[in-house]
Amino acid sequence: MNYLPAKLKKRIAVVGAGPAGLAYATIAAERGHQVTLFDAAEEIGGQFNLAKKIPGKEEFYETLRYFRRMLELHDVDLKLGQAVIAEELIGDLFDHVVIATGVVPRKPAIEGINHEKAVLYIDVINGTKPVGDKVAVIGAGGIGFDVCELISHSGSSGAVDRNVFAREWGIDFDNHPRGGVTGVEPVVAKTDREIWLLQRKVTPVGRGLGLTTGWTHRLSLARRGVKMLNAVEYVKIDDAGLHVRREEKTEVLPVDTVIICAGQQSERSLFDRLRDSDFPVELIGGAYKAAELDAKAAIKQASYLAAEV
Repeated sequence: MNYLPAKLKKRIAVVGAGPAGLAYATIAAERGHQVTLFDAAEEIGGQFNLAKKIPGKEEFYETLRYFRRMLELHDVDLKLGQAVIAEELIGDLFDHVVIATGVVPRKPAIEGINHEKAVLYIDVINGTKPVGDKVAVIGAGGIGFDVCELISHSGSSGAVDRNVFAREWGIDFDNHPRGGVTGVEPVVAKTDREIWLLQRKVTPVGRGLGLTTGWTHRLSLARRGVKMLNAVEYVKIDDAGLHVRREEKTEVLPVDTVIICAGQQSERSLFDRLRDSDFPVELIGGAYKAAELDAKAAIKQASYLAAEV
């Protein structure tokens, strides 16, 4: 895309410094608009700050380094640690407001969902809630796989340590056999935890992952000993663990921790208040669409809109 200079320069407020907000703010500022970027957190990144902590996704540290530099280059006025309210945005300060407030975890309607054993994925990734030795992960989408990768992994990641990568995939970088493959069985450390990855859908677990990388995620978790079950009905969570029904049989998984990875919902409260005021406002990223959350799609949407404003 060609980001052409804006014909009419505007004062734009962008609320939310996740993937969509960062893309919109930097591109709009590059085109000459005066942009102020707000976020309630103390650092930019939004969902990127969760993703970068997953073994194998360390490249997101570089993504954030890029966006920090773009904010500097294009003189975006960055205001972190500030949860803004609608009244602060309406008036003479801004000509246009963009809401990129992202998503919040969704809590499914399961009996006992507020039991002390049940924790949200965001708390597990951030390390604010402990994880026991026996774990059930509810939801086998991208986040469920990421959480299993995190809690089943120890030591260096194969994404940053070539020796670990070679060992886990049976590759010989030194002697260069045909195709690079040694023929030796890959060595993947079994997890010390007992982990169940569960989904309601009857399709194979992980079917919805990316075509080019999904098979590697399924294989690496299977090698670590993660048990993957589909067609699971969640009955309740209590002191005994997670009660499930599968193939018309009810059983109890005797887990210490139930990690909820049951999707997200858009955080639109600020957008709804602004929309009611008839103030010019746009909705982008996860706040626009939470289903199958995708940073690439959010950045693309934000980039096109910032090119037009």
